[in-house]
Amino acid sequence: MLYLHDVWVNWFEGEENGYNVCPFHEWRKEDGIELLDQVPLLYVHQALYHYVENDLQDLPKDLLDAVYKRAYLRKNQERISVEYAFVVTDGSSVLAVDTMGYNLPVRKSRLIPRQERLVYDMIDQQKPETYNFACNDDKEYHILSPHPVTMVGLTRKERQLKQLLMMALDQLQTTQNLSEVRYWLTEWDPGQYGVMHNLSFDQTWQLLYNGLSEGWSKNHEDLCRKLVKGQPFFEKLWELEQNQEVNKGV
Repeated sequence: MLYLHDVWVNWFEGEENGYNVCPFHEWRKEDGIELLDQVPLLYVHQALYHYVENDLQDLPKDLLDAVYKRAYLRKNQERISVEYAFVVTDGSSVLAVDTMGYNLPVRKSRLIPRQERLVYDMIDQQKPETYNFACNDDKEYHILSPHPVTMVGLTRKERQLKQLLMMALDQLQTTQNLSEVRYWLTEWDPGQYGVMHNLSFDQTWQLLYNGLSEGWSKNHEDLCRKLVKGQPFFEKLWELEQNQEVNKGV
């Protein structure tokens, strides 16, 4: 088995979508960076890599058996055994995984560029291993788990704010308040004012959602700020992300 040593990881916990596992250039000094003293490296087929990166389903038993207690965490000069941790690659992307003792890829991290290059060098001339797993080709995306296409090209801050905006839209949908959703549609797209009076709540909300789901802009951010105002939980998430802007890097 191949092994990597002295691997810096920045764990993102409970993320089912790979776009929320931030690349090194988006790491922040407030993130909890850890050092893996040793971790096994698995070269797998693309379908399995995608399954690990973009889902929170059970990992193949033979994969878990192969990496069991082969990874070590370095903390305060102490070498601590990790039950199920590994680095996985399909030859074009790299991901570190820690199951935290479960059968799921609970924590995920990207690697620093130098170690990513090392991974590609190590698997050169190697063949991918085959593990048995139930491939999920029909993963469903929804408002609280947006499709990756809608996140392409966005920065970490933009992705976080877009997911906050989707949370606020989801809450707006539960109100079934036609006047309120008309107001927010007018705020977003004043050109809809003349046509929306003949639309139901669901039709109006769908127009708003369709307009907001693509891309990210200053208008998206302005509407998000207005939507979350007066809602303590959402306001706290907004403030946390705004405060991160001046603390980029590691």
